[in-house]
Amino acid sequence: MIAQPGRDCARCPRLAAFRGDNRAANPSWFNAPVPSLGPFDARLLVVGLAPGLRGANRTGRPFHGDGAGITLYGALLRAGFAHGRYTAEPDEAMRLDVRVVNAVRCVPPQNKPLPPEIRACNDFLKAELAGLPRLRVILALGRIAHGAVLRALDLRSSRAAFGHGALHELPGGRVLADSYHVSRYNMNTGVLTEAMFDAVLAAVASRLR
Repeated sequence: MIAQPGRDCARCPRLAAFRGDNRAANPSWFNAPVPSLGPFDARLLVVGLAPGLRGANRTGRPFHGDGAGITLYGALLRAGFAHGRYTAEPDEAMRLDVRVVNAVRCVPPQNKPLPPEIRACNDFLKAELAGLPRLRVILALGRIAHGAVLRALDLRSSRAAFGHGALHELPGGRVLADSYHVSRYNMNTGVLTEAMFDAVLAAVASRLR
């Protein structure tokens, strides 16, 4: 088993307070640290930033229930990293060949975790990386996820500069791949397009052959 934060994790007081507010306002939502999703024998780990308020914070599964999930899982399906159909429903039959996790497990106000919160949650990402025996490629969605991965691997930020489409060789034969985040904002403004993200996943797939 890979260590996951408890339902009432109190490492980050601001996030715990926000979680409490959301539990009161939306008692049927998940409203807890969102666990990772996908098989333990995955060769690819996708690392996002944090749960979306009405996405993963509501459904309890990373990238489920919002626009970012439509982009991410649609691309994973096209690339052959997932099979079935993405519906974001509890009875969803989509099967993943990858594991998906967020650098910060609790939803932050305005989707912006603070640096101390990112650091406080890093132990769980470190456990994730250590607990996947077949892991070969880590795909960081955005600069913050990229930095969190390096921290979890005890590597300096200067070891690998973030850049969309970049592939960084890591100690032990693993690879860190970078992409702009699949947020609805990035997609709507053209910072990231489906074609751009598909190209990143194609490069990742080539490293897993």
